[in-house]
Amino acid sequence: MRIYLDFNAGAPLRPGAREAMLPFLGLAGNASSAHREGARARAAVEEARGHVAALIGARPAEIVFTSGATEANNLALRGVVRPPARLVTTAIEHASVLETARALEADGAPCTVVSVDGEGCVSAADVVAACVPGTALASLGLANGEVGSVAPVAAVAAALRGRGVRLHSDAVQGTGRLPIDVHALGVDLLSLSAHKLGGPAGVGALWVRRDVDLHPQLTGGPQERGRRAGTENVAGLVGFGEAARLARLELAATAAYCATLVDRLAAGIRTRLPDARVNGPSGWPRLPNTLNVTVPGCSGESLVVLLDLAGIAVSAGSACAAGAAEPSHVLLAMGRDRETARSALRVSVGATTTVADVDRLLAVLPEVAAQVRRGAAA
Repeated sequence: MRIYLDFNAGAPLRPGAREAMLPFLGLAGNASSAHREGARARAAVEEARGHVAALIGARPAEIVFTSGATEANNLALRGVVRPPARLVTTAIEHASVLETARALEADGAPCTVVSVDGEGCVSAADVVAACVPGTALASLGLANGEVGSVAPVAAVAAALRGRGVRLHSDAVQGTGRLPIDVHALGVDLLSLSAHKLGGPAGVGALWVRRDVDLHPQLTGGPQERGRRAGTENVAGLVGFGEAARLARLELAATAAYCATLVDRLAAGIRTRLPDARVNGPSGWPRLPNTLNVTVPGCSGESLVVLLDLAGIAVSAGSACAAGAAEPSHVLLAMGRDRETARSALRVSVGATTTVADVDRLLAVLPEVAAQVRRGAAA
């Protein structure tokens, strides 16, 4: 039986989400239609919206459904920043934020990228200082999916209050793993993704504070209160809603359980591979389910391939960078050299991960590392 330890790339579909979706997979009704079938679809979409909103302490009307977090991040940045207004972000954001920021800069919206320290943590003071006059938006990821660092989003929001700068947070990796209340955070926009919660892939959302002037990027229909045109993916949204409902109920217990697994894994690696180095925060706050380690003398991609052959799925970093020739931009931003950044392995666990899964990885990893090192020396 295979062992799946790549929850940050995508969690397995929850059985409850799958069951909730089944009645809507063959539904003929369009959620914008006035007939009975359309009304059923609309009711299902709005129920899902309520569950997603409840997960983050929001009002349902503030949730804009999207095709995923990449679209949500694009909508947040492009919908608020209009050249020549400025944008501020950090060096360890997801590619859908960094590449969108670069595109906006090419269109005349200057962008400041704030650096991080050696543990992948950003200073609230540095972010606030970068928000010079003319800044329209700061985009600050809540938690980094590669190394597990958690950003001081609430502190940045408090410092920016009254300065006319909107704050967006990509909360994809933190949702369902950290408690989130958008009003306590003080943000103006927040991105979510279904498949990180055990919902279906290809569904996401952007929470938008009611007073935010958001320019839609998809036009051609009145859906999502005019903020995102397009026929709703009813079955996908139902799965998203059920995954959000379950994640809210299970959050505290799952986070605590995952933290014990990660601690066990880190201790085991220190014993079996003493030269391995943990990348990321040495203490709390951090993502409870994530461990990133550098194994000297080993290509991360080679470790991933050999572990896959041994029946264990892990990653070398963000799924959006898989197969890229370049090393992790997150580890480079943390000051690692290129060879070290290429030697990283990310393990991310979830509620269905067992102690036996972790112990199997610990049993296999030393020999896999030795095999990679022998190959590199040959």
